[in-house]
Amino acid sequence: MSMKQATSIDDYLEEVPEEARAALEKLRKVIRTAAPKAVETISYRIPTYKYHGMLVGFAAFKNHLSFFVMSPSLMEAHRDELKAYETAKATIHFTADKPLPAALVKKLVKARIEENEARVTH
Repeated sequence: MSMKQATSIDDYLEEVPEEARAALEKLRKVIRTAAPKAVETISYRIPTYKYHGMLVGFAAFKNHLSFFVMSPSLMEAHRDELKAYETAKATIHFTADKPLPAALVKKLVKARIEENEARVTH
């Protein structure tokens, strides 16, 4: 998907096709609920959340959407819950018609918050 370089998550989402945009807006809402102190930004040209470092991110691609968990160890720890999805090292791929369950996203975001907080307090 060829997109102009976004300067905010709103700009990014404006460029995403409507069906994918709706799925990503729902994902954004869940992330913001689970991580109210996280700062929204664009990093590496994708919507990203920062809280004591990189937290999570998401993006739209031609054939799928991605939720970037940014933690291979967390992906491994939740492998059973993620087996219904195509995954990469620290990323979950999904489609607009089969979005990630809010409960799973909340659980992963909260686990990432714990990882980042543990890293800065030790």
